[in-house]
Amino acid sequence: MKEPFVTLEQVREIVKTHPTPFHLYDETAIRENVRRLRAAFAWNPGFKEYFAVKATPTPGILKILHEEGCGVDCASLTELLLAERLGIVGEEIMFSSNVTPAEEFVKARELGAIINLDDLSHVDFLAETAGIPEKISCRYNPGGVFALDNEIMDNPGDAKYGMTAEQMAEAYTKLMAYGAKEFGIHAFLASNTIKDDYYPALAAILFELAVDLHKKTGAKIGFINLSGGIGIPHKPDERGNDIAVIGAGVRAAYERILVPAGMGDVAIYTELGRFMLGPYGCLVSRVLHKKDIYKQYVGLDACAANLMRPALYGSYHHITVLGKEDAPLDHVYDVTGSLCENNDKFAIDRSLPEIAIGDYVVFHDTGAHGHAMGYTYNGKLRSAELLLAADGSIELLRRAETPEDYFATMIF
Repeated sequence: MKEPFVTLEQVREIVKTHPTPFHLYDETAIRENVRRLRAAFAWNPGFKEYFAVKATPTPGILKILHEEGCGVDCASLTELLLAERLGIVGEEIMFSSNVTPAEEFVKARELGAIINLDDLSHVDFLAETAGIPEKISCRYNPGGVFALDNEIMDNPGDAKYGMTAEQMAEAYTKLMAYGAKEFGIHAFLASNTIKDDYYPALAAILFELAVDLHKKTGAKIGFINLSGGIGIPHKPDERGNDIAVIGAGVRAAYERILVPAGMGDVAIYTELGRFMLGPYGCLVSRVLHKKDIYKQYVGLDACAANLMRPALYGSYHHITVLGKEDAPLDHVYDVTGSLCENNDKFAIDRSLPEIAIGDYVVFHDTGAHGHAMGYTYNGKLRSAELLLAADGSIELLRRAETPEDYFATMIF
């Protein structure tokens, strides 16, 4: 069973000040999860988590993560500006972008961020537009398919990101000629995996590449960025990842491959998003209407503008009807929003307790790629974000949008 971190009594109190829908985050659980991650990789003195800003670009959340020792992974000018406003600068920023405009490289250099180049052609482009820093990274794409135990996890060969092994060597050689002195390797081969052996398998690939690049080019490899990909269990019967087991698996590959090659000083970086925040955020909504035609529908005050993932690619988010956690799941509903799009459905043919108008529902695992993916189609406005603080109080992290926000960029 998935249990929400907020109760019906708490929600009834919250809505006196902050009406539904809203996203809510659990500060205590977020901090505990960061500490578990850091403990799992404590064997590596240079370990650093660069939280993927795109997952939850909320200042109050980024501040909590930074207090726990995390940096930020930025992929756009706006994300760089957000980091700067929070006082997160220098090598606390990993700038990992693609199809990058010149002004974004300029800003990254201005902030002293670690730049991760996505393509061989970007070497000369960066040199011409912003200059080459002494510490720099390149993104690797091994091509083909990536499989574990004969199960295909993802298809890097179809991904637009990264360079071939040969291009990595050429990029390092060119970068050294421009004055670069320390190098990183970055790769992302699969998304939202719930297999403990994904990170160790990825690490082994990158560690072997690091040894080969060092031999071929003489480049000093300072860090290896395992990026994201560690996922979360969205369904109640799915097993979650064990970060301690994952950290131990990466360590075993590190000691098997890098240490014998004299590269035992390489730092390990991660860029996790969903794993860091997903389970520690939820979307709370209220039932507005019920409809009974060819199917039974439950209509909420939230819609895909508040949580796009189910409408976009059918992603599963577990639903709890607050106050009915122990009731039998003896009704089947489509749970919908109010957009003029038939795919504005949070769940299709979902077994739930009998629902009444006015009930409050919780969508689990929206802490990452939840509010961040919102949009304003149909003039629907994005909701507030709230924090369940460690002391039990509720803090406003982002107010709900208003029609005036929607009209602000329009010319009348």
